[in-house]
Amino acid sequence: MPTTSKPARPAKWNADRLPDLTGRTAVVTGANSGIGLAAAGALARAGAHVVFAVRDPERGRAAAAAVSGSTEVRRLDLADLASVRAFAEGWEARPLDLLINNAGVMMLPEQRTKDGFEMQFGTNHLGHFALTNLLLPYVTDRVVTLSSGAHRFGDGVIRFDDLNLTSGYTPVRAYAQSKLANLLFTLELQRRLTESGSPVRALAAHPGYAATNLQSHAASRVSRLVMSLGNRLIAQDDKAGALPTLYAAVQDLPGASYVGPDGLGEMRGAPTLVSRSAAASDPAAARRLWTVSEELTGVSFPLGAANGVGAGRA
Repeated sequence: MPTTSKPARPAKWNADRLPDLTGRTAVVTGANSGIGLAAAGALARAGAHVVFAVRDPERGRAAAAAVSGSTEVRRLDLADLASVRAFAEGWEARPLDLLINNAGVMMLPEQRTKDGFEMQFGTNHLGHFALTNLLLPYVTDRVVTLSSGAHRFGDGVIRFDDLNLTSGYTPVRAYAQSKLANLLFTLELQRRLTESGSPVRALAAHPGYAATNLQSHAASRVSRLVMSLGNRLIAQDDKAGALPTLYAAVQDLPGASYVGPDGLGEMRGAPTLVSRSAAASDPAAARRLWTVSEELTGVSFPLGAANGVGAGRA
């Protein structure tokens, strides 16, 4: 009897399937290490000119030198709003196809940004909030912001009455709040982009459990040991962790989409659309967070003003 063979399963999406990005420009925050470096390297190899937006330019130059493709390095400290403004003011009004809000800090001991904000909320959310709005007049395609499955941890809400968590700070609670803020920011940014008639899309992604240097900065020794063990036994590498970012950056996806790994518990695997918590889908909370973020940073949504440009300068 003739044998019938099953049709081959289509290969899962990976960085080899990036389109030709020649002529396009991308900014990647925190591009000097981890999934930021992996994403920046993949974009550069696909032809994009990649700007490494990093706190330490010397480390950034060392990282960029190891990447094949067109790169440049610019200083950006997301924990210092003056640095964020300086980065945006130095952009020279050229088109920016892709902004990847990748940089972040994770489960730190309690500390403050230069402007007095709780470090994780200030860096992971407020710094990127200000950067995005200041650069938005130049963005032509999309903004991808990195969140985490940890947005479900802790209280699972934004503590609007105590954003700095001065009462009851824990590293996990602060990290979870900042990652929830990333998703609410994406939701409200997309609403505003749509309302203003902009073709730019806002998307979010999370890497699953990726082995990076973030885990080495956890507040407690026990947490660092547990994460070190997880890195060895469970985690995927930084290149795999960057795939949801890259997928969100180039695939034709609806605005406000959220991309993560397709494996068990979204810990590892190929990129796919994933769900978020009910709190991360709350449009009222997203609008409230946006208003508070404008007040805290002094930066506002720039589109829809006169000529659609420039209102975000603070």
